[in-house]
Amino acid sequence: MSLLDATAEHRRLSADLKTHNTAYYQNDAPSISDAEYDVLLRTLRELEILFPQLVHSDSPSQTVGSAPARGFGKVQHSVPMLSLDNAFNGEDLREFEGRVRRFLGLGPLEDIAFFAEPKIDGLSASLRYEKGEFIQGATRGDGKEGEDITANLRTLQDLPLNLDGRETAIPEMFDVRGEVYMSIADFQDLNQRQVARGSKVFANPRNAAAGSLRQLDVAITASRKLKFFAYAWGAASDVGGASQFEVLDQFSKWGFSVNPLSKVCKNMAEAIDAYRKIEELRAKLDYDIDGVVFKVNRLDWQSRLGFVSRSPRWAIAHKFPAEKATTTVQDIEVQVGRTGALTPVARLDPVTVGGVVVSNATLHNEEEIQRKDIRIGDTVVVQRAGDVIPQVVEVVLDKRPENTEPYLLPTICPVCGSHAVREKNIATGKDDIVRRCTGGLVCSAQAVERLKHFVSRTAFDIDGLGAKQIELFYTRELIKSPVDIFTLEENDRKSLQKIKNFDGFGDKAVRNLFSAIDDRRKIDLDRFIYALGIRHVGQGNARLLAKNYLTLDELLEVFSPEQTEPGKMYVDLLNIDGIGDAVADAVKEFFSEETNRKLLADLAGQIKINSFDVPDDDSPVSGKIVVFTGSLELMSRAEAKAQAENLGAKVSGSISAKTDILVAGAKAGSKLKKAESLGVTTMTEQEWVEMIGQS
Repeated sequence: MSLLDATAEHRRLSADLKTHNTAYYQNDAPSISDAEYDVLLRTLRELEILFPQLVHSDSPSQTVGSAPARGFGKVQHSVPMLSLDNAFNGEDLREFEGRVRRFLGLGPLEDIAFFAEPKIDGLSASLRYEKGEFIQGATRGDGKEGEDITANLRTLQDLPLNLDGRETAIPEMFDVRGEVYMSIADFQDLNQRQVARGSKVFANPRNAAAGSLRQLDVAITASRKLKFFAYAWGAASDVGGASQFEVLDQFSKWGFSVNPLSKVCKNMAEAIDAYRKIEELRAKLDYDIDGVVFKVNRLDWQSRLGFVSRSPRWAIAHKFPAEKATTTVQDIEVQVGRTGALTPVARLDPVTVGGVVVSNATLHNEEEIQRKDIRIGDTVVVQRAGDVIPQVVEVVLDKRPENTEPYLLPTICPVCGSHAVREKNIATGKDDIVRRCTGGLVCSAQAVERLKHFVSRTAFDIDGLGAKQIELFYTRELIKSPVDIFTLEENDRKSLQKIKNFDGFGDKAVRNLFSAIDDRRKIDLDRFIYALGIRHVGQGNARLLAKNYLTLDELLEVFSPEQTEPGKMYVDLLNIDGIGDAVADAVKEFFSEETNRKLLADLAGQIKINSFDVPDDDSPVSGKIVVFTGSLELMSRAEAKAQAENLGAKVSGSISAKTDILVAGAKAGSKLKKAESLGVTTMTEQEWVEMIGQS
């Protein structure tokens, strides 16, 4: 079979399997038997073994269930639903405590109380109440925007539609957040009913809860016994407590279920002890948990600690040890990512790890393969912790077959045939651990992966335009660059090759796709920068760039070929607090490249990129560039920077003519002298505190 024939067959099988997944997971109406489904899936996997370039993240062989239904509306979270940093042992927790202590400037003898609660393995949801009445509910989504599942949430029996205000006052507005889950007993009962109907069973309670909550038919959700634990909040007109414990106690009085194992620990030693006790109870609980979450109990300290990137500084999740299993490496294949990185992937004999069937595991890079000496045919130990991609922990050497050979990563890109090299790290002088294809735009794998990233959930998030559709449209030469996405409808009208005639499409699907693309013709600057897929620029750095440059035009002007002071502009970029050499080099390279500048100009003709919204326009330091120097006594340096950024200031690491304010602590040195020589406003730490209105 040729690659062209295999691609067509893979596309057909993928479309069929996705249709059957939708029938089962979204409509609860299986269209074929389990045996027939398994034959289709096995055929697909055999094709992917023969042609590894067909494997992608959206392939039915790599996914479980079905994507969220297109029928759900979008909800913007007024306060983002953030993820948590993870700890995997007591040492990680001690380091977390140390970071909190250093940030708040606390002495070693001052206790920090932590609120400990089981980490429920379910689906996060945010519930908005106005004057005590449940108004709207949404999934987490990408943290900033989720799906409207209000009608489905109304079917949960332990979710109050009206808050009970007899014991404690009800605020005008309050966003309650928590986890929707299914008990193990109800999960087993549901699977028994599925078996009796000849329907496919769910893999675990989390999948069952997620699939049940995302039903377009509310009656199906109502028939599944879903439950809800409240544990946090978003926007609120009045929190009504001074600690995490007090607010959750208020939740309980309002009518919510709060996990009974939650407790206040007066210090980290007690917190670690609470973790051990909850871990011991894990097997006896009637719901799945995958760790324990610890939060600084005092809300005023939470407020001071604030957030970094996508997670709060005041909370951490201590995961339970990863579950492991033993299996065999059938093959090692190489995937090419959007930055050209060659990633080896082990194809495994399928094995169940933590309730999920695992058939692939990342091997990270060639140094990792060499360090563990992983070979084709080896028996290996595989582990999976939470949603982390499965990985090979170790090789069982006494089971290694004879005549196996060490695996060598190719030096030629398996997709485009270009050289694959390990670049020299300028900072260390050593070779980078990642081998990359040098093909750039010539490499179709990089082009496709960049397009997938561009439309991904945390970037443009275009409904109906996922990895599978990107691959199809790229193969049909309908989408070769991001601009083509926004001219797709116009070009389809002119073309004889109508999208509605493609397998899996039709008039309605095409109309929905074009409508979804139009809905995304406006995007925030930080999200747009992230969508560009610049190397080393994740969501956190994209936000830093947006916050400091405010508009795309400003970024383009800074790195324009006509720029008279490129060196100075590069130094200004490096001086942004949080931007290092690697990020600065990647940003400069991207925005200086003429091909990229033309792409951005073409995109500007199709979409509107919103200027970055400065957090606090009423702040006296909003939009100003602030530098801190010397020893601060009223707060730690980290807290001072975070506080300034929360007020809309841009924090820099060095003095220039653009600096607006220098805050000088004790023993301020050369920066203070330079600020005075440039006429920059200088003030003491006490004057800074008084200016921003803090006691």
